[in-house]
Amino acid sequence: MIYIRNLLFQDKFHSRWLILLTDLLIVLSSLCLSFYLKDKLDFRQGNIYYIAFYCSNAILIFLFMRIHTHIIRHSNTRDMLRILLAVLVSNAAFLVLYHILFASYLKISLKGLGDILLINFFISSSILMGMRIIIKDVFKYFDEPGYKITKENVLIYGSGTPSILIKNALEAQKGFMINVQGFVDTGSDKVYKCIEQKRVYPIKAIEKLKNKFSIKTMLITSEDIKIDGKRMAVEKCVELGIKVITVPPSDQWINGEPNLRQFKDLKIEDLLERKPINLCNKHVLADIQNKRVLITGAAGSIGSELVRQILSYNPEYVVLCDQAETPLHDIQLEIEDGNYADKIRIFIADIQNASRIKTLFDLYKPQIVFHAAAYKHVPMMENNPTEAVLTNIWGTKNLADISVEFGVEKFVMISTDKAVRPTNIMGASKRIAEMYIQSLNNVLFENHFFCTDPISESANQTKFITTRFGNVLGSNGSVIPRFKAQIEKGGPITVTHPDITRYFMTIPEAVQLVLEAAVMGSGGEIFLFDMGDPVKIADLAANMIKLVGLVPGKDIEIIYTGLRPGEKLYEELLNVEEEVIPTYNKDIKISKTIPNNYADTNRVIKELMELNLQNNIDVMVTKMKTILPDFISNNSQYEKLDVKLINDYHI
Repeated sequence: MIYIRNLLFQDKFHSRWLILLTDLLIVLSSLCLSFYLKDKLDFRQGNIYYIAFYCSNAILIFLFMRIHTHIIRHSNTRDMLRILLAVLVSNAAFLVLYHILFASYLKISLKGLGDILLINFFISSSILMGMRIIIKDVFKYFDEPGYKITKENVLIYGSGTPSILIKNALEAQKGFMINVQGFVDTGSDKVYKCIEQKRVYPIKAIEKLKNKFSIKTMLITSEDIKIDGKRMAVEKCVELGIKVITVPPSDQWINGEPNLRQFKDLKIEDLLERKPINLCNKHVLADIQNKRVLITGAAGSIGSELVRQILSYNPEYVVLCDQAETPLHDIQLEIEDGNYADKIRIFIADIQNASRIKTLFDLYKPQIVFHAAAYKHVPMMENNPTEAVLTNIWGTKNLADISVEFGVEKFVMISTDKAVRPTNIMGASKRIAEMYIQSLNNVLFENHFFCTDPISESANQTKFITTRFGNVLGSNGSVIPRFKAQIEKGGPITVTHPDITRYFMTIPEAVQLVLEAAVMGSGGEIFLFDMGDPVKIADLAANMIKLVGLVPGKDIEIIYTGLRPGEKLYEELLNVEEEVIPTYNKDIKISKTIPNNYADTNRVIKELMELNLQNNIDVMVTKMKTILPDFISNNSQYEKLDVKLINDYHI
């Protein structure tokens, strides 16, 4: 048995000419049998000429269609269809040539040729396909090891072509100790039917399958996914403790085969995935193509993604501005390793330094500015309010004023949902920056120019646009990397409050919406993005624990540490008094805010800066609260200032 296996079913593939010879013998035998059956055992010697001519014709067609070049042990449905087509073409070609050569030219006729060819078609195609099926099954039998091995039973989400490719690829590779038990799908037309001997199950059957077949893993292909169905299936697996693995698309496989190193554990971001955003790329292209673009905070999470996406729209060049040397160097190396090295300019600067920013504008003359530079960590800014004011307010003012002076076409500011009814210094500083941006746009729109330094009378009107959204997944300092690190250490996971909720959006989709908002903005708007449903952070932590196959509260504890300074339980994207205007993109809306007077806003910011320079923090924060009556501190040392303002008001 071992000798036969080693002789016939070795790893080395047999010669394609041997396969062609075998196919020819089958065709020859089939046609002889067809003549034999048709003539009812009265086989005439003259038929040999027809058989020889048919075989010559068939071998040419088989060579042309390369039937012999396909490895038999890996035959599939397409190979079977190719054989059927080759036999059909051979018969049809022979019939045509018979009428041209034998019947018309040689005046020789063969009675019942049509019946003979019909019989031959069924016999030869059946034998050719049957031979391949038998060899494939026999090879699979002999290829099994002599000892019994235990394979892990898995499910595959989806029942389309990508999922079938995964199933076939896994079964064809020896190194994968995996047995595909079936497919899971939401399509009612496929459920409980079989695809290549594997049943398609509904999502509700996952628990029963887990118990029956000891299912520990479900594979998800990224090509064959319905977002809602995927989420339901994944959530069910997470609930049952089934590990979810993502498999890359087939065009990313190495040498046409999936590699175990390409299989990745499901990320928590996938649980929060939403329906794809429809971006109008032609509008973005028209707005950015051949333009000089400046991105501040270019080394940050949002800034660096802005760089990546904007470069794909063929700008003249993109200026990457940041004060963080090492992250800026990292993004520079990343871009230079790609195809856009000649499209970037690196400029290290602090937006608080107006002189340095003027040098940047004088050197590169940007036409579009994306302002993503900001301090954003709430507890850090609560303890360092002077820096929040210097960067988030004064730095924004510097950049905006210089943009007007140099005739920038569009200025797009990245803001935050924490600017809405702020409860912390960071949110308040971003809201005051929003106010200045809007007031500057309003006065430019009304007068086209004004005489207050540093704005030049001859300056063109700059369109100021603000985009406001919530937390982005995977950004620097976000909760998900922190939870991952805590899980790797064995816990516990720290959550500030059991009821705290946040909105989440991926970095790429946030930047996509920023770009489209920049296109549709005519100046003065605050664009709000559809953030989806709010997510309970405690649930997020529990799901992250389950994703690694552990049990919350048993393997990894979740402990509540209390709200941090300035933190609130939930975020808002809109003030109570603000109205919402829809846009052509359902994911983007416009906040119709109350206009701010430029002169008043400019004056109070300068007063705020004077207090900042005096380093009298309580007086400075009090000033911020008078500028923003809805700025009420939460869980913060500055709550005492709210009490003082209330008492002063009553006096």
